[in-house]
Amino acid sequence: MTEHINTQQNELARLIERYSGQDGVYSTDIPSLFFIRESNVSEPKHIVQKPSLCIVVQGVKEVVLGQERFIYGPGNYLVSSVDLPVTGRVAEAASDVPYMCFKVDFSPSQILEVISDSDIHVRSKEKAKRAMFVSETDTSILDAAIRLARLLDTPKDIPVLAPLFKKEILYRILQGPYGISLGQIAIEGSYTFHIGEVIEQIKKNYDKPIRIEELAETANMSVSSLHRHFKEVTAMSPIQFQKQLRLQEARKLLLSESTDAADVAYRVGYESPSQFSREYSRMFGLPPREDIKRLREKYDQRLNA
Repeated sequence: MTEHINTQQNELARLIERYSGQDGVYSTDIPSLFFIRESNVSEPKHIVQKPSLCIVVQGVKEVVLGQERFIYGPGNYLVSSVDLPVTGRVAEAASDVPYMCFKVDFSPSQILEVISDSDIHVRSKEKAKRAMFVSETDTSILDAAIRLARLLDTPKDIPVLAPLFKKEILYRILQGPYGISLGQIAIEGSYTFHIGEVIEQIKKNYDKPIRIEELAETANMSVSSLHRHFKEVTAMSPIQFQKQLRLQEARKLLLSESTDAADVAYRVGYESPSQFSREYSRMFGLPPREDIKRLREKYDQRLNA
């Protein structure tokens, strides 16, 4: 890592510290910009990662997508171009050197705007690429990220300048080694674009049985082609994708409502409570009741700390 990049990362870390100060995920006055700070190594968290850019300036993060592991820290950024169910954890952090991350969400339409306004070319029939990647951060991306974060000091400038700086960040990523992977989601007719449509359909109907033929029709693909391209983009099959969505939703329901596991199993689409319990244990490490008890005890401990 060059001295200049190190200086830029330190400046971005100071800005994150100024507008967070404590551990947590902080939204900002800039739409779609978030700061994340953690002083301790964390347990795995199961979330749906939205299309976003994450730049780590301190600490190390680990994200698991399907059976694929992404590890990134200072000098790296991670991009997700579609909604993906993942497991993430802070792998390196300390009270004196907390994990710090600059995160900005984006949409396919914003990617398309950048492509349309530039000389970047993304072919619609390019082979489908993984919708998540880690790449090296360069000075141009960090410079644009710092200018975006600095706008928090001058709120009156946010409406005019924030969209421009965000557009610059996306432009820099599209010019990078994985630009095609990001650009494909915005190009109508590309394999990734069609898989994005299938993902939306699965999300809307996560509690209903998957009909592969209907998904293939949505994607304008054969069933075998759908399976191949879906796995290339998401690192899992449509059934595995839906299963992760169901189990994540079930855990949220169990945490937020006083209800039993069998009721939740039916609500998220399982026909067999015993199958639900087995798959829940496989994903979260404990059966539903024990897992929720453990999570609530940890929450109470943090409140009383």
